[in-house]
Amino acid sequence: MHPVLRLYEDVLSDVGVLKLDAAPRMIFVAHGSVTIEDRTLGDDEAWQGEGAVTVTPGKAGATCWRWEIGERSADISSPGVSSLEKLAALLDLPSGDLLWRGDSVAFPPGGCAYLHRHQGPGIRCVAEGAIRVDTDGHSTSYGPGGAWFEAGPDPVFAQAADRPTRFIRVMILPRALIGKSSIQYVNEADKARPKSQQYKVYVDAPLSIRA
Repeated sequence: MHPVLRLYEDVLSDVGVLKLDAAPRMIFVAHGSVTIEDRTLGDDEAWQGEGAVTVTPGKAGATCWRWEIGERSADISSPGVSSLEKLAALLDLPSGDLLWRGDSVAFPPGGCAYLHRHQGPGIRCVAEGAIRVDTDGHSTSYGPGGAWFEAGPDPVFAQAADRPTRFIRVMILPRALIGKSSIQYVNEADKARPKSQQYKVYVDAPLSIRA
């Protein structure tokens, strides 16, 4: 049975507390601040783990994006907490030991990612700007909060809008790629061309599940 990667948006008021059962997950703070396991996270910071956790917001509340592998969460809405599943995708995982990578990809206005593929599946979500993604003969545009899935082996071309653009992503990769890029350019000529995208890594950690 294929595991499922899910992306949730959790909105917490200053009095909301989010309690989560054990599962492989990453929590990214889009706005505000939260405390998880005695660690305080602010805007553009992330936490990753596999055990049960409690997410406590700061005084101004928080909006978090939560990537999680497993069954759909039971209704965890409570006073001051609202959770929405944005996207879910079946994972065809690489064989052997696995890696959880959470990072961001930023483009200058009009920047692009040449035709490429990755060595594992993942879900992306736009944090700012807008981007067009071309794959398998289809083109789809995404604005802030827009999420999409990439299986990994399917070639993808990405074109940013005429303003700074950045998306957050989680990919499940072969563990041998810890500290290494997962991107593979399809066309030989593109390998040597200057690249406009910039990366920020939040998590690059071994994952306990296997294919």
